[in-house]
Order: sequence, then C-alpha cells, then structure tokens
Amino acid sequence: MSESTTALSQGGWRVSFARRGWADKAIPWVIPVAVALLWWVASQRHWMSEQILPAPSLVWQTALEYGSGELWGHLWISLQRLLWGLLAGIVSGLLLGTWLGSSRRAQTLVLPTFIALAQIPTLAWIPLFMLFFGIGEWLKLVVLVKAVVVPVTLHTLVGIRDAQPRLREAAAVLRLPPHLLFLRLLLPAALPAFLAGVRLGLATGWTSLLAVELLASSEGIGYLMVWGRQLFMLDLVFLCILLIGVVGAGMEHGFSRLERRLLYWPQSATGEQRLRDTSRAWQGWLLPLALLALWQASNSFGWVDGNILTSPLEVLRSLIGGLFDGSLPDAMARSLQRTLLGLLLGGGAGFAVGLVLGLSRTGERLFGPSLSALRQVALFAWVPLLTAWFGLGEGSKLVFVGLAAFFPLLIATQRGIASLSPQLGEAARTLRLDLPHRLRLLVLPGAAPAIFAGLRLSLIYAWLGTIGAEYFMPSDGGIASLMLGAQQLFRMDQVMAAMVLIGLVGALLGNLGQRLESRATRWRTA
Repeated sequence: MSESTTALSQGGWRVSFARRGWADKAIPWVIPVAVALLWWVASQRHWMSEQILPAPSLVWQTALEYGSGELWGHLWISLQRLLWGLLAGIVSGLLLGTWLGSSRRAQTLVLPTFIALAQIPTLAWIPLFMLFFGIGEWLKLVVLVKAVVVPVTLHTLVGIRDAQPRLREAAAVLRLPPHLLFLRLLLPAALPAFLAGVRLGLATGWTSLLAVELLASSEGIGYLMVWGRQLFMLDLVFLCILLIGVVGAGMEHGFSRLERRLLYWPQSATGEQRLRDTSRAWQGWLLPLALLALWQASNSFGWVDGNILTSPLEVLRSLIGGLFDGSLPDAMARSLQRTLLGLLLGGGAGFAVGLVLGLSRTGERLFGPSLSALRQVALFAWVPLLTAWFGLGEGSKLVFVGLAAFFPLLIATQRGIASLSPQLGEAARTLRLDLPHRLRLLVLPGAAPAIFAGLRLSLIYAWLGTIGAEYFMPSDGGIASLMLGAQQLFRMDQVMAAMVLIGLVGALLGNLGQRLESRATRWRTA
C-alpha cells in the first residue's frame, strides 16, 4: 500500500514538473501571441486605416512577394557594406588601440585629439562626409569606419594599457622580443576588452549603416524602408523592421558564441590603474595645434577647395557670430529641450519597467524576451514607422528620443536589481518590510550604481536620438536642422561650427552623467 502511494506521488510529481516545464516555455510567448491577436482583431474591425496599420495577412503576402528576390537583394547589399566597414574599422581600431595602449608618448600626444573627435556623433559627420565623398558607396564606408573604429580603439587601448603588471614583469624576465610580447601576453590579456569593443562596434555600425541608407542611398534595406514609407506601403516597412531585428539578433547570438569560444581561460577582474601624468598634459595640445595650422595653410595656399573645406578662422568667425546673433544658442536650446523631455519620458519608462522586471521573476519571464527582441531592432529602423504613425511634428521626435533613452536605463535597472545579494531579501523578510520600505531602504540603494550608470548612457543616447530625430523629421529648430540648412547652402563654416557645438554638448552631457553617478553613489567609497 505504501509502495503504491509512493509511486503515485512520484508520478504526480513528474506530471507536475512536466506541466511546470511546459508552462515555463510557454510564458515568453504570451505577449507576442497577445499582440498578434490584438493586431489581427484591429485589422479585422478596421480600428485603424490599413495604410497606418496593415493587416497581418497583407504583411505575409508582401513577405511572399518580396521574399522571392528583391528583399534579399537589398539585404545582401547592406550586409556587404557592413562587412567591408567592419573589416576596415576593426583592423584600424586594433592597430590604433594597440599603438595608443602600448606607448605613453602616443597617449600623451594623440589620445586627447582622438577622444575630442570621437565626442562628435557619427550622424553629425554625415553632412561633411557628403560634401567630401558624395552620396555613393564611399560615404557608407566612411560612416561605417567612423562608427566602428571609435569603440574598437578605445576598448583595445584599455585592454593593452591595463594588462596585468605581472605579465609585463614576466616578459621582462623572459626577455621576450616585442612581437612575442604582443602575441603571447598582451593580446590574450586585451582580448576580452577588444571583443567588447567589437561587439559595440557591430551594433553601432549596423545602426549607422541604416541611418546613412535612410538619408542617401538608392539600394539597401534602409532605402527599401524609405521607399515603402513614401508609397505608404507600411506592410513593406513592417517586413523590413522584422528582418532588421532578425539580422540584429542573429549577429548578437553569433558573436556571443564566438566570444564564448575564444575566451576559454580565466580572466582577472583587476588591472593596472595608472595615474595620469598632469605635468605633460600640455603636450596633448601639440597635435591639434599642428592640424589646425596645416588646415589653415592648406586653405590659404589653395591646396583644397575653400567651398568644401573652409578655414578654421572662418569656422571660428561663424561660431562666434552664431553665438552673438542667437541662432546657435536658440537651436541648441531647442535640441536640449527635446533631449531632456525624451529622457524624462523614455528613461522614466525604462526605469519603471526595469524595476518591475527586476523585482518580479514572473514579469521578467513574461515581458523580458519580447523586450529583448525589440532591442535587437536598430534604432533608426523605427523612423519610417514612427513618422507614419505620429507625423513629422514634435510628437514623433519625442517618441524617437524616448525610444533611444528607454533601453539603456531598463537594462541597467533590471540587472542592478537582479545582481543584488540574496541576503538583502532575507533581511527584508526578517524585518517584515513592505514593498515601499524595501525599495527605499534596500533595493534602490543597492542598485544605485547600476541605475545611475544606465542614466548616464540614457542621457548620451537621448542626445544622439535628438540629432537623429532632427535629421530624419523636418523641424523648425534644432542644431541638426541648422546643420542641414547650412549644408544645402554650402555654408561649410556653419556646418563645422555646429559640429563643434554638438561635440562639446555631448562631452558635457557625458561628464554631467558621470558626476551625477559619482555624487549619488559616493557612499561606495566611504
């Protein structure tokens, strides 16, 4: 009797476990299925015009029609551009980062200039690149290389520079020649940081490619989206967004597998922290001053066309004139207003959703996979859809900027809460704290470093989203709109003056975010 009872209980336990396993697998599909059903009902009942919300059957029919060849042709062109841009950017970033990381003189002389140029977003370079390289394939390649080379260089630099001191001591004892020192010691030590830079370069490169194809291209997946938007074929736009998300997810998954395969040795979490030598800080001004002198000389002696590359003095006059007549401050104020409003909307929503997902395991299993899938869609892929739904006014710009600021704060908040020590939960249960007190006393203070790091990223992404929104959505004001107007008039002095301001504001916003993070989490160093 007892054996039969035991067998029945074991069988019931297995059935219960199997059901729970199936439920765990089904939970992530609840939201996609619910959205698909709502989409189908909305199209059947004509809640929205078919030009605004195409029926799922129409999107499927378009997929069958364009999937026979044209869609894959445009995608293949985009992937070819991405491949060449990645190769050039990664190789250039690896060489430059290795040189900067292994030479203190190079860090002193070259690094400040590189960082200053890197502060200017890739989008802000596009008007200048258009005048230099036209709107052909060279433009796409140069934009891709600019987007990729910056993160790869900076991460490689950090990996080489902060390699463990014991590795260098071992190399000195073994008297390794320079090439073996790099191949056997420095490269393996810097590989994790280098791969992190490549991962970031892959994401920024894919996003920048779509942006430049939206602006100036006659083929590619970005161009196909613009063409579908102009003809109000939102079924084609939906299809392209889905394809871009699938490609982004595939690249992320493939790179993650490659990273796990390459990084098979234990990695130390600490590195050599060097103090900055402020006594030689003045040497960092030598290279920019030399470049400015060469730039002015090439313009004065007619080595370059002044209509394309105006002199530094003209840029300075335009900058001072724009500041005094109020055009630049007014444009900058409009752009910053969009940035802060978008950060408030998107960042606030990201913080709230991240808080829910971090506190609720069920909420994370229910909404996490869908949000992760949406995050794989490159930011600028949403532009045609947002302009069709919200028009070209301020509403669409704020939604776009909010979308740019949403995911960094969501991810940082969720991961910050998920990484908290389990002992905090035990302390909360012991003290019988309710949810508000648990948040105020334990959860938010413990996750504050991650949350404020996410806020800093959201602030930077909101600024980049503002520049992109003003590019793709005609505006009556804003610094990017001012740049586009100056480009159409071939006023390169105004274009470059606006670029300088965009870079300065981006650097100031990044510094502001860092100061807020340091001030809000200063208790960590107490």
